[in-house]
Amino acid sequence: MRDDPFEDEDRYEPATPPPLSKSQRKRDATALQDLGQQLVKLTPTQLSRVPLPDELLAAVRLAQGITQRGGHKRQLQYIGKLMRQLDETETVAIQAALATVWTPRR
Repeated sequence: MRDDPFEDEDRYEPATPPPLSKSQRKRDATALQDLGQQLVKLTPTQLSRVPLPDELLAAVRLAQGITQRGGHKRQLQYIGKLMRQLDETETVAIQAALATVWTPRR
């Protein structure tokens, strides 16, 4: 009989999943920033149909008014940061609202 501390390592199932890799976190952040960029492209009428928190809505409206490339890019990054702070249900609701806004009507 051996007292090997790693003997039953393959039977151990952690209670929490392993953390996401840095590459996956970056892909997720970029996807949210792209979602924010889609919000900036909406007209005010379309934007009013999307459920956004007040701070995010103000940031999107500000980005729509910025014409300088550098400032616009910084504002999009800020919108991405705000999007990362939302929980998943809010993000899914925004994506669903965008899907209904972008679908062409017949």
